[in-house]
Amino acid sequence: MTTVSAPAKLTLSLRITGVRDDGYHLIDAEMVTLDLDDTLNIEAGHGVVIEGDGDVDPDDNLITGALALVGRTARVTVAKRIPPGAGLGGGSADAAAILRWAGYTDVEGAAQLGADVPFCLVGGRARVQGIGELVQPLEHIPRTLTLLIPPFGCSTPAVYRRWDEMGGPEGPRGNDLEPAALEVEPRLDRYRQALEQATGQMARLAGSGSSWFVEGAYPGDGRIVVGTVPAESQPVGEG
Repeated sequence: MTTVSAPAKLTLSLRITGVRDDGYHLIDAEMVTLDLDDTLNIEAGHGVVIEGDGDVDPDDNLITGALALVGRTARVTVAKRIPPGAGLGGGSADAAAILRWAGYTDVEGAAQLGADVPFCLVGGRARVQGIGELVQPLEHIPRTLTLLIPPFGCSTPAVYRRWDEMGGPEGPRGNDLEPAALEVEPRLDRYRQALEQATGQMARLAGSGSSWFVEGAYPGDGRIVVGTVPAESQPVGEG
C-alpha cells in the first residue's frame, strides 16, 4: 500500500479576465498550498472509499477521473480533512495526489479534470492563468492564515453563473467571485463579519467560497489556523 498526501490549496487573489466562447472563464490568480491535507491510501483493487468528514460520492469524484486519465486501477481510501465545498480544492487535491502517485506531470492535461487540479499538481505558490492550466511557480513566502469554514458549501458553477448574470463585477477584496458568492449564498456575509470582528482583520473569500480567511493566527471556535508550504512538501510514502 502507498500513502500519499493531498494538501489543500488557497486562492489568495482571483481576477476574471475574460470568458471563452465555450463558456470557460479565464482567470489570473495567486494560489498557495496549505498544511491542511487529505490522506490517500492506495492499494491493489478497485473503488474509492471516503472516510471522515465530507459528503463525497465514492462513485463519482475526481479520484476516479484521475485514475482513468493515467490508465490505472486501484482501491483508494481517503481520510478527508479538507472540508468539501469550502473553496479549498479538496477534490482537486485528491486528484492531483493520484496523478503524482502515477508519475503524471502534464499540467495542461490535468486541466481536463478541473481548473484547480493543475495548481494542486504543481503546488507551492504560483500565479495561475488561463482556465487553470497555466501555472507559473513563484517563490515560497511562509504565511500563517486563519480560516473560518461555514457549515455549508458553495457551488462553484452556481457562483460563476451568477457572476455572469451580474455583468462580471470586480470584487472589492481581490476576489472577483465574492459579490456573486454573496448573492448565491447570503449567509456568507454573517461569517465574514464574525471573522472580522474576532480578528480585527479584513476577511477575504477563498475562491468561490465558502471559506473566509485572514492573515495571522487567530485560533477559536470554528476557525482553523494553517500555514503555507512549498511545493516539495508533498510527500509520497510507502506503507
